[in-house]
Amino acid sequence: MRIHLAGHRGMVGGAILRRLQARRAAGADLEILTRSHAELDLTDQGAVRAFMAAQRPDVVILAAAKVGGIHANDTYPAEFIRDNLMIAANVIHEAWAASVPRLLQLGSSCIYPRAAPQPMAEDALLTGPLEPTNEPYAIAKIAAIKLCESYNRQYGTDYRSVMPTNLYGPGDNFHPENSHVLPALIRRFHEATQAGAEEVVIWGTGTPRREFLHVDDMAEASLFVLDLSRAAYEANTQPMLSHINVGTGTDVSIAEVAQMVAEVTGFRGRLEFDTTKPDGAPRKLMDVDRLAAMGWRARIGLREGLADAYRWYLENAATART
Repeated sequence: MRIHLAGHRGMVGGAILRRLQARRAAGADLEILTRSHAELDLTDQGAVRAFMAAQRPDVVILAAAKVGGIHANDTYPAEFIRDNLMIAANVIHEAWAASVPRLLQLGSSCIYPRAAPQPMAEDALLTGPLEPTNEPYAIAKIAAIKLCESYNRQYGTDYRSVMPTNLYGPGDNFHPENSHVLPALIRRFHEATQAGAEEVVIWGTGTPRREFLHVDDMAEASLFVLDLSRAAYEANTQPMLSHINVGTGTDVSIAEVAQMVAEVTGFRGRLEFDTTKPDGAPRKLMDVDRLAAMGWRARIGLREGLADAYRWYLENAATART
């Protein structure tokens, strides 16, 4: 089987790549096709068309995206909607044009309305206004879901979508402003510990609640969904509601997770909250009942996962995205 993994250098793509390589080492007949951004620009339709036509993969896993936290989404909204729309449209359409029968695209929990009932079930999609701080990115990811649904309806393809909650772990982006909340906290607390600082300032009030999923769990869930028979997948989805939530089903406040990061990094000072900074959505918890009914649940606890992520950061400080 020839699998094209788009985005293999990202955090999620890297985790999926490790699992595919482990399957191949265990004897699975897999040829893994990867290309760096320099080798294949997914926003270039002609380049994507030529790649798909030449390589003819059996499966495409779309883990490539332009991603970032609240600050990055607020600063670069045009790039977030443009690049992600182009990536999704190019990869999904050109996969179909090259007769690729199966595709899995990865989205985000930000597709759901800001005021969606908690926990957020798949049928909450398009039922209300989105969170303004990441609306451009969310719209692009909603479009990717609808692209898959539309190609399935019109052409009979088997294109699936998985929507993860907030991800963290090895390979994350640890930029102090443009990263997501957990890697930003890990770096901030690490640097404060090294400097002997008396306090760490955290954006917002600390009251919003978030769900966090280790990227290794996400990789396992992605391949689990990809491996399902079409009948098993469609038994838990609908033609116009074809995406599946992936998460832990539990959440914590930002203040609570900040305290966990402080403990993992050895920080002994004060936690101060800058209430002039945006909080984002008040709560984001995924309803993961559908995936559980299919037979998959997350296995890595948050404290264990944070220790793993911090260990990776320390071991890869010279090459980590900072």
